[in-house]
Amino acid sequence: MSRLTRSLKEGKKVITVELGPPKGTDYSDFIKNARAVGEYATAFNVTDNQRAVMRMSPLMASALLLREGLEPVYQITCRDRNRLAIQSDLLGASAAGVRNVLALTGDHVISGDYPQAKPVFDLDSVQLLYTISRLNEGEDLSGKKLKGPTTLYPGAVVNPSAGNVEIHIWRMKQKIRMGAGFFQTQVLFDTDVLEGFIKSVRDLNTKIIAGVILVKSARMAKFLNENVPGLFVPDWVIKELESTSVPIEAGIRIAAQLVKDFREIADGVHVMAIHEEYRLPDIFRLL
Repeated sequence: MSRLTRSLKEGKKVITVELGPPKGTDYSDFIKNARAVGEYATAFNVTDNQRAVMRMSPLMASALLLREGLEPVYQITCRDRNRLAIQSDLLGASAAGVRNVLALTGDHVISGDYPQAKPVFDLDSVQLLYTISRLNEGEDLSGKKLKGPTTLYPGAVVNPSAGNVEIHIWRMKQKIRMGAGFFQTQVLFDTDVLEGFIKSVRDLNTKIIAGVILVKSARMAKFLNENVPGLFVPDWVIKELESTSVPIEAGIRIAAQLVKDFREIADGVHVMAIHEEYRLPDIFRLL
């Protein structure tokens, strides 16, 4: 059983931290950033070509974390792989010692650095969760028995601040039926939204890990609002970032306060510091 699984089942508050694999073969900063917050993090999400931008394989990056004694959450998307490749990678992940996996449909290639690439999307995130469940049961999607099942703890994502939250709750129910044991949320800034959402899904008996992002400047906030569907940085955050000569310091304070607030409400917090992972220790020192 993974540390993340055990902590959630025992009712402990968890912290997961998002790490983007390097765009190249030099993984020294990737490991350095993980080590720097190892004492705070329960596990580390390893992104899979996030926003369709090419980086090192998340499977290899997860293996590198395991080598350091750190626990990965292997993110896998349906964008780049058909069901054959997905199952192959999941078998490899489990054999390598990966125990946590986050099932994602994935951002479309049109938003990334290879818009001319052919998207796959052979499966979606619900079907991916079903695939993981089948592999855990010792059988592949074609019904053939495996020589050793996978031992993967699957999770999924949800957006509590989406316009039609009922649709997202309906999809959550589908994901739970397919085996999802925990949910990490899209970025949030409002405790009332998180509290209301958790109350609305309490009967689902699942674990909710609330998303927090380090916003380093008002420019970044506006970029996120304009380019990342489902993510909205409120005006109060932008005003606070604009009112200081060192906006990233304000962003760190905001992120730390949200981590404190959300940990009181949810089962844990998922912290993202896109391209600024070296500032993660500054957030945790304020807790």
